[in-house]
Amino acid sequence: MSPLTAPLASATAPRSLAEVRAEFVDAHGYLAACTAGLPTLGTRSAIMGDLLGRPDPLHYAAVVEASRGHFARLVGVSVDRVAIGAQTSVFAALLAASLPDGAEVLCPDDEFSSLALPFVHAGRGITVRTAPLADLAAAVRPGTALVAFSLVQSACGSVADAEAIVSAARAVGARTFCDVTQAAGWMPVVADHFDAVVCHAYKWLCAPRGVAFLALGAELAATLRPIHAGWYAGEDPWASCYGVDATLASDARRFDVSPAWQAFVGAEPALRLFADADPAALHAYTTGLAHSFRERIGQEGPQESAIVSWPDLAGRDLARLTAAGIVASGRNGRARVAFHVFNDASDVDRAARALGC
Repeated sequence: MSPLTAPLASATAPRSLAEVRAEFVDAHGYLAACTAGLPTLGTRSAIMGDLLGRPDPLHYAAVVEASRGHFARLVGVSVDRVAIGAQTSVFAALLAASLPDGAEVLCPDDEFSSLALPFVHAGRGITVRTAPLADLAAAVRPGTALVAFSLVQSACGSVADAEAIVSAARAVGARTFCDVTQAAGWMPVVADHFDAVVCHAYKWLCAPRGVAFLALGAELAATLRPIHAGWYAGEDPWASCYGVDATLASDARRFDVSPAWQAFVGAEPALRLFADADPAALHAYTTGLAHSFRERIGQEGPQESAIVSWPDLAGRDLARLTAAGIVASGRNGRARVAFHVFNDASDVDRAARALGC
């Protein structure tokens, strides 16, 4: 485990693996947390309760703030450093808009488009250069303004050498923007090691789609313009609904995007669950299942990822998995399975047998 993703000490005893697993039902054969996580029992209950009641904006605001606090704990930063929104691309666009004209951004080859495209289309002479993930640190050069990369690659599950990338970026004065959407929930994440961390919580954190977070370092935050500012970015959102004289929040909340209330209602119990869990235990459990599956299918080489992928250009292996009742996915010419806390050894066996292994 990289020092940049080492778990932080917790002030309270974390929830056990068994307690976390007990929050999920009907998970057998679902190997697609990298596409979308399964809802927890708490999420189901919260959403149903909201649907059966009446809209309550004050309650929604409290749920949003609780969710912000859970994510802050999850990535080890103070809550004033966290902005809320709905999607990765919106936060990437925020950073892109604040880069100087002509800036160079470095991304891995085949990076998830929501992270890369806002920089590609930022205009003002901003250019995006790419390099293989394994060579990303070596590709950082004087003049690189920002290195934007996913800690775990969506298409293949490869884990970035975050320590090497951050070190190389700092050596030339470049900032780092890390997407932990495919990591947070199974892999310990320490946001402080990067200048900015973005996460859409609907995958491994098992939240409804439409709940995203941006954790910012103070130096980078001071350079950003709140181009998406709306009423929720105000120091007092309820006093910022009209006119042009609103005072924006003095902390990261000035970058807030007005929240999708019902999505946060469902997200809060899931985020609390993962923030209360032991990240090292989640990492060991999920990567252990993935390792067992790799051994069954004969995939060699060291890999500490909960995502397993392999070439499948014609989609035949994905079709075999689907025919066996397994929910998997295909991305960028590869078959892809994910092992989360709600999976177990029977999922490994079922998927391996579907592939004839």
